[in-house]
Amino acid sequence: MEGNAMKTIKAEKLTREAFWEFGTYVNITEPEGNSLGDFFNDKGLFPVSGDMPVAFSPLLLHGADEMVVTMAEYHNTTGEGIIAMDDDIVIHVAPPTGAPVPGSTRAFIVPKGTMVILKTGVWHFGGFPLHKDAGHVLIVLPERIYKTDCCVVEYAKENHIKIEL
Repeated sequence: MEGNAMKTIKAEKLTREAFWEFGTYVNITEPEGNSLGDFFNDKGLFPVSGDMPVAFSPLLLHGADEMVVTMAEYHNTTGEGIIAMDDDIVIHVAPPTGAPVPGSTRAFIVPKGTMVILKTGVWHFGGFPLHKDAGHVLIVLPERIYKTDCCVVEYAKENHIKIEL
């Protein structure tokens, strides 16, 4: 990077083709496909390790004047589910690697009511509400995995990334 210029990436529309290398997603409030009446079975399969229960954890995302990626995390033994509850959100992801790859970061707009399911090892972190000052998401992970299998890396300032719509 030249000087102190921050890299800029454009948030993409969430499509299966664009997101396939990072995981999949399910629209929870407008499900599609086969069903058993009002029960839309097995739309988002979430593999977990061992006998660990799957935990559902609320997370509050805070809006900002600028969406800037300053850090990322990944899990070695599990994927992660992220459900946008009351606002569209912008998430950032990068492919699974042994070392941080901020230069490979992509951003996606996740519609309200949609669940993205990240593959094991995908770099990610939080996100940004798109229309509100604060947005609620539901995080789906094995119980306590955030304490036992979570590698968090803060990027050097020259690797910060600005997300544009």
